[in-house]
Amino acid sequence: MGRFTVWDYVVFAAMLLVSAIIGIYYAFVGGGQKTSKDFLMGGRSMSALPVALSLTASFMSAVTVLGTPAEIYRYGAIFCIFAITYALVVLCSAEIFLPVFYKLGITSTYEYLELRFNKYLRLCGTVLFIIQTTLYTGIVIYAPALALNQVTGFDLWGAVVATGVVCTFYCTLGGLKAVVWTDVFQVGIMVAGFSSVIIRAVVVQEGIGRIVNDSYYGGRLNFWDFNPNPLQRHTFWTIVIGGTFTWTGIYGVNQSQVQRYIACKSRFHAKLSLYINLVGLWAILACAALCGLALYSIYKDCDPWTANQVSALDQLMPYLVLDILRDFPGVPGLFVASAYSGTLSTVSSSINALAAVTVEDLIRPYFKSLSEKKLSWISMGMSLFYGGVCIAMAALASLLGALLQAALSIFGMVGGPLLGLFALGILCSFANGTGAFVGLVSGFVVSLWVGIGSQIYPPLPERTKPLPLSTAGCNISSVNLTSTENPLTTVFTTPIAERPALADNWYSLSYLYFSTLGTLITVVVGIIISLLTGGLKQNTDPKFLLTKEDFLSNFSRSKSETQEKAEVLACNPFSEAAEGTDNPAFSHIEMDVASDKDKVNGLHI
Repeated sequence: MGRFTVWDYVVFAAMLLVSAIIGIYYAFVGGGQKTSKDFLMGGRSMSALPVALSLTASFMSAVTVLGTPAEIYRYGAIFCIFAITYALVVLCSAEIFLPVFYKLGITSTYEYLELRFNKYLRLCGTVLFIIQTTLYTGIVIYAPALALNQVTGFDLWGAVVATGVVCTFYCTLGGLKAVVWTDVFQVGIMVAGFSSVIIRAVVVQEGIGRIVNDSYYGGRLNFWDFNPNPLQRHTFWTIVIGGTFTWTGIYGVNQSQVQRYIACKSRFHAKLSLYINLVGLWAILACAALCGLALYSIYKDCDPWTANQVSALDQLMPYLVLDILRDFPGVPGLFVASAYSGTLSTVSSSINALAAVTVEDLIRPYFKSLSEKKLSWISMGMSLFYGGVCIAMAALASLLGALLQAALSIFGMVGGPLLGLFALGILCSFANGTGAFVGLVSGFVVSLWVGIGSQIYPPLPERTKPLPLSTAGCNISSVNLTSTENPLTTVFTTPIAERPALADNWYSLSYLYFSTLGTLITVVVGIIISLLTGGLKQNTDPKFLLTKEDFLSNFSRSKSETQEKAEVLACNPFSEAAEGTDNPAFSHIEMDVASDKDKVNGLHI
């Protein structure tokens, strides 16, 4: 096996350098970041294409670059059914959540919870988001660094600290604009990294036909599995239904995604960015799937994981890269740069979102006297602070890896109930604060119950259906790189007798259904409690709901686009005030409400 050369480090350093330069550029171009709106929302002037690429980039962390090909290698191409899921997710986000968030002109999605329900729910949402995102970022920085380090000898802490520092640097200097434009650059790097592996693999295997053929005979092309059993890890239904709920929780209501498409200059651009981003998601899924099938085709007779050449499945991709690309100086470096681009783009959007949520939900409402200039400085300070927190979490992940991973998958279950909470607010005019709160808590409790249960009793292998791997063609005398014991065997050594009855049905629920469960329980309980506590009597402002005008305005674009543009300019807080006046933008929302009385239901049609 090859090791890393000087050229690989040069390529990696160049990627970090360009990212940093973009940050410096946006810190000074156009007069810098005058207001917190400029810093957190890019002055609400972004156009669709860069935002779309940015959404694609931060969805694709290094976990995607390393994990998805290994997933397809191990479980087969049924993962590609996610293509359908992504289409549904983008549709829901663009047609249900985006219109409401966009017309309210909010910075933090949790602001909506206060406008629609009360400030306690807003605080709930904010705190959950901050905990979840910091946990997630720690793992996202550390896990890929570890995998790459074990295979390529790429310096572990050098990489973690370098990515963390560069990321914090350009987030703090350049704000949302820097985050979006570095993401655009990083998507390019990711596609380049994937392409180099795919092209080289096709050359090594003498044509793509052979790769497809091997995959077919190895049972890797298992696209259709219509088993309705919700306990099966991946079937058509778990991926389409469960996956849609899981990812809508991320695209529809998660601050780090919503913040970017709300920063678009018109609602048309915001929707367009989501639909372009769908094409990006498909392209990346296709790349990852091809890499996974190439992995199988090359290693079908000698699986490096069973032969103890690598100690975990996510090390397969770096192993493959060093195997087939070792004669090309700098190309393995390009692949590592592409994995870290995934990390950078995810972490930068998290840092920016954390800063936005902290400033909008925890600072601005309680310190009303702060000027915009001061708030923009506070936003920068928050970016710096959260950058430090993320590096610290990565250090923590190295000590408590499994624990943090468990904590994250438990907090991943927050997504479901939160999605339910927003769905209640946007779709049910009679839902009230009490119902929403009880619904959120009950959805949360059930999700936690299943989630913690599935952590303690992992599902049996017949539920996850791993496909067979072979070591028949291995040259066993080869040197073991990492002779660590295979970590997954420990799961199956627990005696069957210890598993309670719940473990094999309730706790074995497919992980994709955790969100679905949380969302549905939140919505159902929320509706029942709201009706019992006089929800029908309350008068909800249609601004906070999804109405048929929102939907119809899609089709009447030609005649109303000019009106919409004029009206958006006339009433949204970002036209005159974004030029750096000193009045706190908090009052804009209230002014908005007052001046909306004469419009049709307060909708900008």
